Amino acid sequence: MGLVTYKGGNAYVESVSLQSLGERFGTPLYVYSRKKIQDSCDSLLKSFSKHPTLVCYALKANSNLSILKLIFDQGLGADVVSHGEMKKAQHVGLPSERIIFSGVGKTREEIIAGLHSNIFSFNVESVEEINLIGELSRQEKSKTRISLRINPNINVRTNPYIATGLYKTKFGFPESQIKSALAVINNFPELHLAGLSCHLGSQIKNTGPYREASKRLVHVADDLRNQGFPIEFLDLGGGFGVSYEGKKTPSLAEYAKAIQEPAKGRPYLLVVEPGRWIVAESGILLSKVLYKKSNPHKNFLITDASMTELIRPALYEAYHPIEACKKRKGPLRTYDVVGPVCETSDFLGLKRKFGPTESGDYLWIGFCGAYGSSMGSHYNVRPRAAEVLVDGNRVTLIRNRESTEDVWKNEILSEY
Repeated sequence: MGLVTYKGGNAYVESVSLQSLGERFGTPLYVYSRKKIQDSCDSLLKSFSKHPTLVCYALKANSNLSILKLIFDQGLGADVVSHGEMKKAQHVGLPSERIIFSGVGKTREEIIAGLHSNIFSFNVESVEEINLIGELSRQEKSKTRISLRINPNINVRTNPYIATGLYKTKFGFPESQIKSALAVINNFPELHLAGLSCHLGSQIKNTGPYREASKRLVHVADDLRNQGFPIEFLDLGGGFGVSYEGKKTPSLAEYAKAIQEPAKGRPYLLVVEPGRWIVAESGILLSKVLYKKSNPHKNFLITDASMTELIRPALYEAYHPIEACKKRKGPLRTYDVVGPVCETSDFLGLKRKFGPTESGDYLWIGFCGAYGSSMGSHYNVRPRAAEVLVDGNRVTLIRNRESTEDVWKNEILSEY
């Protein structure tokens, strides 16, 4: 893995040893590389430069304020799915006109906040949502940009929990319902149908579905323009594949070509919404081995990191590379790497091989920059981990480690 390198048998991120970070900040600890994030943003912008394209970072992947500031300073916009994500983007200085609000369940309060902020667009997903946005726009005397999220029913062959472009999922309109949606939009002069959108899913490791979806959106957009709807942009979502296991995935140039070629010569701004691709490889989760344990069937490394810091293995049986921060010479032994939480599913990796390993050693878990901290929890009254950003040999704390009292600070002890 490119993020972590070894010098003299010790693991480093940029110019900082992971052992030193564990000793200084404690564990579990998220460690991010500033250079890796900047390079990812730069690669995206260059790869999609052949056709006008707005790259909007999907905050759900990781919304740490310092990471958002770093990404937005590179020139990216934001894809948000909650009022909280929108406020965080605005808090670090992103102009509202670079924010797209997605999601199937926007509340009245979230819609009003978006109207007041004059965001780029709402990606709408149901007739009832169009009605509500129309009514609130009328009430607020607001001219509101919306796009219809189309469900293209394209099978991208990814984990079913992260496939979003099939009819069996909750997302978007089938093309057969576009006419009904347009009838509702026509009831509200306050609504401006500015775009079409779709999102096929996550971890898509071939470009064919993007090309098909782009062709479909271009076809629908051309038809709508002929009907008098001035479609301005086509949002193809995100989902570019990340190789957690080191297998080859398409290059960014290949994804860009598949998305942009169908729109060549057309007057449409394209929008893409990558999240994982930007930050996944930029971060690792640093943990400490608490105990070694064996039974007649398995050997275990019990670490202080758990499913409360990284739920993807428990949720999806997702694979993350795991390595020792200090490599010792000696025979390899197979271990399940597990956490201290009281669930059998609390594992970080199964059947992993390590050289001689002792209690107190540090391990790093790779590709934790996306959906690590953002999906963290307080289960078992576990405080949230600290987070640091590495820039060369400089280390900045970007999230304080919580205390146990922080976990219940908003609870009220009732006197009854």
